[in-house]
Amino acid sequence: MMPLTLAPEGVKQTIRKINGKDELRRHLENLGFVEGGQVVVITELNGNMIVNVKESRIAISKQMANRIQV
Repeated sequence: MMPLTLAPEGVKQTIRKINGKDELRRHLENLGFVEGGQVVVITELNGNMIVNVKESRIAISKQMANRIQV
């Protein structure tokens, strides 16, 4: 496993675990980041990322991306 921030761009990854407090985990789940789900890194800008989750593009901070294990 590795944090989402280390995942290569354009490669489909499976979300294995989401770390953090319940509130943060619920927020990420509401955005579509669920264990077993697919995520693709579109681009990274200064550590912040644009990812494709459930056919939607979402921008997340580096701190949030570090909590998502793929």
